[in-house]
Amino acid sequence: MKVTVEHVFEAGVVGAGGAGFPTHVKLSARADTVLINAAECEPLLHKDKEILRDYTETVLEGLQIAMQLVGAERGVIGIKGKYHDVIEKLERLIPPRVEIVPLPDAYPSGDEFILVYEALGRVIPPGGIPLHVGAVVINVETAFNVAQAASQPVVEKYLTIAGAVREPVTLRVPVGVTLAECLELAGGATVANPQLMVGGVMMGYLEENPQALVDKTTGGVIVLPHDHIVIRRRRQDWKQIARIGRSACDQCSFCTELCPRWLLGHPIEPHRAMRSLGFTLVGEANVQGTAFCCECNLCSLYSCPEDLDPKNVCAQNKRRILAEKRRWENPPFVPERADRLLKNRRAPTARLMRKLGLTVYPNVGPLVERTVTPRRVGIKLKQHVGVPCEPIVQVGDRVERGQMIGRPPRANGKPALGAPVHASIAGRVSAITDGIIWIESE
Repeated sequence: MKVTVEHVFEAGVVGAGGAGFPTHVKLSARADTVLINAAECEPLLHKDKEILRDYTETVLEGLQIAMQLVGAERGVIGIKGKYHDVIEKLERLIPPRVEIVPLPDAYPSGDEFILVYEALGRVIPPGGIPLHVGAVVINVETAFNVAQAASQPVVEKYLTIAGAVREPVTLRVPVGVTLAECLELAGGATVANPQLMVGGVMMGYLEENPQALVDKTTGGVIVLPHDHIVIRRRRQDWKQIARIGRSACDQCSFCTELCPRWLLGHPIEPHRAMRSLGFTLVGEANVQGTAFCCECNLCSLYSCPEDLDPKNVCAQNKRRILAEKRRWENPPFVPERADRLLKNRRAPTARLMRKLGLTVYPNVGPLVERTVTPRRVGIKLKQHVGVPCEPIVQVGDRVERGQMIGRPPRANGKPALGAPVHASIAGRVSAITDGIIWIESE
């Protein structure tokens, strides 16, 4: 069956590796290139590479569907060059008009802006999106889900469980199971009082509750000891960050010199933003430029020799700018900076892992046929960018696996930005509370 944009919407496909932008919106655009993001630059995460190895043909089918929907003449797969076995398999199966671009083993090669430059040689302008330079970017798992959209909605999630666990693995589990259930499939933690970094150690978040639910955007969980440097840094509050930064920043500018967005020519200079901690009159541009921070954390966890936190300073300024509804019209842009500097200022993944104390953990995550058979799942009504879905079932209703149970509301006759959600198991709706539909198996 030919997959349409409507199929992609009805299947609830969203970006599986980040914020969860509804994929049907991306595939309603027109572009000359569709780029598969297989860079997966977060340390210890492997799920995209594993999907691409085990389901190569399905991912390639999803790429071709996306190309057809956006009218693209070219498909590109950006993958780290070190994955020779995956690249060799791709080369045997690659369809016409699709090419493979080997990427350096560096962080953050999976950032959309960096990826578009590394794979296509195009620089996205400040505040822009890949479409502004003729590209649509989708994740490996997203392409996998697009290929199945006409026959199966998104009711399963692939994720890597790694770090301080007995067996680092990549799993396929029903959407709505708990992180604790996934951790058990990796043999459990090897440390007391394990801490869970959901989404990765760089751009992920510290999840205090092991009963938190897996949703469509959960890409992985890194388990770490409670006293690990990454955990200690995450637990710093804003008062500590500001006080230490105000007293210790010596304006060395390493944070700026290695900032991926500054290297692309964007007007962000984290070292200047640090001045806002100690002075109120630091220049409007120094604060406004933080609107273009991608929050990759490279400045805070890699570049700064004082272990300060420029990322959170930029993020605080960025939120204030958004709250004040300020926008920098026609920001300065130096795209040629990327050609001059980016290649020589990448952050090698191996060096980043040493800096963060992650080399003690096996850097593997094989995809295993091992899953949860849950008695209960919780399906979030908001697993995407946009507005929460409205439940279309009631407590007591019997639902089947794959049945739509929540749908974006309509505004002006059209669905609001969002994506439907579906039951990941068969059972009965036991509760609808706090934005979650709970289903108990029978």
